[in-house]
Amino acid sequence: MNSNSSKALFHVAFVAFGLFSLTTCAAAHRVGAADAANKSLLNYRAELEAFRAEYGGVRSLPAVTFFQFGMGLRAKYLFKNGTLCEAANGKTYRTWTARQPVIVPCDYSVSFTTAEGGWVRVFEDETAVWIEENGRKKPVAGTRKPVRLPRFAGHRYGSILRELHHEILINVIDGKPVPNFHVYRKPWYRDGAMMAMCLKKTGNLDLIRDWILSLTEVFDRNNAGETEADNPGQVLYLISLVSDKNHPLVPAALAALKKFEVKDESGVYIKGRSDFSDHPVYQTKWAKFGLRALGLPDPYVIPAVRDSYSSLFWMDYRDQHVAGGEAADRDSYPYLGWATDHFQRKKLSPISNRDYPLTWEIQASQADYAGMAIIDPQFTREKTSAPHTWHAAEVFLYVLGDPAGQ
Repeated sequence: MNSNSSKALFHVAFVAFGLFSLTTCAAAHRVGAADAANKSLLNYRAELEAFRAEYGGVRSLPAVTFFQFGMGLRAKYLFKNGTLCEAANGKTYRTWTARQPVIVPCDYSVSFTTAEGGWVRVFEDETAVWIEENGRKKPVAGTRKPVRLPRFAGHRYGSILRELHHEILINVIDGKPVPNFHVYRKPWYRDGAMMAMCLKKTGNLDLIRDWILSLTEVFDRNNAGETEADNPGQVLYLISLVSDKNHPLVPAALAALKKFEVKDESGVYIKGRSDFSDHPVYQTKWAKFGLRALGLPDPYVIPAVRDSYSSLFWMDYRDQHVAGGEAADRDSYPYLGWATDHFQRKKLSPISNRDYPLTWEIQASQADYAGMAIIDPQFTREKTSAPHTWHAAEVFLYVLGDPAGQ
C-alpha cells in the first residue's frame, strides 16, 4: 500500500471516529439532560406533596397537560401535544412528533425525544424562550426580552415559588398585569396591586412601570362598570411604586375618596361598593395604605364594624378587625381563602392537583371563558381560568414571608 492510500484510509478513519464521537457525545448529552429533567420533576412533585399536606390540600382542575412560555414583556406561547403555538391565536410556531414530553414547571421547561430520534428542549430563562434541538439552541420569536427569575434558594418551597412567579409573570400582557390573559382583556386594579407586590419583591416592577405611569382613570370599572371604593387606594399604592404624589392621577384619586367618605361617632372612613357589596374596613385600609405609601395626609379611621373583606387585607392594620363572616371561598375564588389565611396565620387553602397550573378562578361574573378553549374546551365548559394572578400572588406572598418555610 502506497503512502497516499494510507493517508486516505487514515482520513476516512479519522472522520468516522469524529462522527462516532459526536454521536456518542450527543447521545450522552441527551441522556444526561433527560435524567436531569426527570430528577427535577420528581423533586418538584415531592415539594408539592409536602406543601399540600402543610397548607390546605388540593382542588382538582381539568386533566389537561400544557405549559405556557413568555413571561413578562415577551410574546406568549402555548405548548401542548407536541406543538408550540402562539397563545393568543393558536397559530403553530413549531410542531414535533414528541414522545413523552417532560414538563418541569419550576424550571420553565419542556423536553422530549422525537420519533426521528432527536432530542428537544423548550425552556425559558432570564434572556429569552429557547428551543434547543440536539444541542443547538435558538430564541423563539418575540421573546428576547429580559426578566428577573430568582431561584429562591434556601427556601423550603423554592420550586413552588418559582412556579407561582411564572403564573404571575405569564399574565403580564403588553406591559399590563391581568388576572388571566385568556379570559380578561383589561387589568384589574386590585389584582394588579397584588401582582405589583410580587414584582417589587422579585425586581420586576419595570415590566409594568409604563402601565402605572400611564394611568388616567381612578376606577377600572371592570365589575359591570361600577366605581368600586377600594380602587382609589389601590391606584395610590400602584403610583407609589414608580412615581410620587405629583403623578397627575393623584388629585383625582383623592377627590374620589372624598365622595366615599362617611362620618360617624368613630370618625371619617371610606364606604362604598366592591364586588357588589359594602366593605368599609377593606376599602378604608386600602385608602390608608395608598396614602401612606405616597406620604400624603391620612384623615381616616378604620371603622370597628364587621366586614367580610377585612381579613383580605393582611398587609397592615391587622389589629383593627372585627371577626366574623370572613369571605374565605377556597373553591371558586381561592384568593379569598389564601388572603384570609395569611391574615389569620392559618393554613387551610388548597392549590391545584396538577403540576401546572397551581392557581385558578371559577365562575367569575366578568370573565370570558371562551378564551380558555385554546388550551382546552373543558376549561370553557367548567368556567375555569387557570392560572390566575390574584390567587398566585396571595399564595406567593404568604409562602415567601412564612417563617416556617425558611
